[in-house]
Order: sequence, then C-alpha cells, then structure tokens
Amino acid sequence: MPQINWLILILSALIPLIVGFVWYNPKVFGTAWMEASGMTEESAKGANMAKIFGITLIMGFLMAFAIQFIVIHQYHYYSILANEPGINDPSSEIGTSMKSFMDKYGHNFRTFKHGALHGTLTGLFLITPIVTINALFERRGFKYIAVNSGYWIVTIALMGGLICCCA
Repeated sequence: MPQINWLILILSALIPLIVGFVWYNPKVFGTAWMEASGMTEESAKGANMAKIFGITLIMGFLMAFAIQFIVIHQYHYYSILANEPGINDPSSEIGTSMKSFMDKYGHNFRTFKHGALHGTLTGLFLITPIVTINALFERRGFKYIAVNSGYWIVTIALMGGLICCCA
C-alpha cells in the first residue's frame, strides 16, 4: 500500500493559507469578495486571526488527508482488496500479487499535472456545488460564488498536484 507522506500533507495544509493571501488580497479578488459577502474593513479588523489561521491549518490538513485518496489511484487497488484473506501477509498469494502489481504500475499517474487535474475536477464538481448551495441559501450572488469557488478550485488543484507527485 502507498505510504502516507505526512510531511507532504502538512505542507499541503499550508496551501489554503498561501492561496488565500493572494486570492483575497484587495488587488486580486479581495475587494470583490468583501463587496459580495458584505464584509467590511471594520468587521475584518475585529477577527482573531491567530484562531482563524490555526483552524485553517487544521482543516487544510484534513483536506490534504482526504485529497490523497482522490488523486493517488493506487489507493483504490488496495481498497478493492481490503477484505481479502492474507492482505497483510506479503508472502501470501494476494500479497505477492499486490507487490507485483505495484512494482509494475505503482508509479502510473503520479505527476503534479495529474493530481492538479483531479484537484480541479474535485473543485468543479464537488466544491463548487457546495459553495453554490450555501450561497443560494445565504442569498449571495454570482460574484460571491465565482470568487469563492475559484479560490477552492485553484487551492485543491495545487494541493492535489503536490500530493499526487510527492506523497
């Protein structure tokens, strides 16, 4: 089974903060986001940024952990066989079969480009509907949806790329 690369997951957890610093900068989409969300300079200044950044890092780590199972296809092979007898015995029939398979195909589709593709698709087809549904009930407009969905698409694409090629 592919080993979890905890360092890459921790580094990936930084991506939502890094992209957010750029994306929500007033010179990029920050002003549009503030207008669309109803945020004011005064309410933004009253936030506990240490708490926000800390929780963002924790949530980013949880996202990175989940994203690895989306972008690394080799995990799917193991999930299909998880209940097979001898799965944890490398000398069993299934163990030797799995080793042979992974030796031959274990590095297929393990590129930044491939991970970014799956991250982009996840952003488009999973995150954008979530953001849109929430925005509709919050009575937010298209600009709010576009700014926030765009942020998540870019963020998850970068996380997926990093995790896929390096984890």
